[in-house]
Amino acid sequence: MSKSEPRVQRYRRHARVRAKVKGVALRPRLCVFRSLNHIYVQVIDDLGGHTLVSASTLDPEVRTEVAGKVKTARAELVGSLVARRAIEKGVNQVVFDRGGYKYHGRVKALAEAAREAGLKF
Repeated sequence: MSKSEPRVQRYRRHARVRAKVKGVALRPRLCVFRSLNHIYVQVIDDLGGHTLVSASTLDPEVRTEVAGKVKTARAELVGSLVARRAIEKGVNQVVFDRGGYKYHGRVKALAEAAREAGLKF
């Protein structure tokens, strides 16, 4: 892989973001991964080294609702789902890790839906 490939560039951007963003028990990291067709989110406690909550477009809870919608609408559903699950676990505040992606489109839709559902970041 050469330096100019998009995946390598995203890894480098993600490394820069991760150098600054750390998830602790009181304020874990909300990490986003975007594939071509799906979007995945995890709430991670970096000090403990484990995932507290996760959600994706493949979850059975939203799988039926996701069918036939555009990717941005799917991301909104996943954002509200992860926020609900995090609040149930007692997590109200998170640090947003955009995963090296630009903050627009699906990533922005997911973040705003999570905020509307009650997560603070």
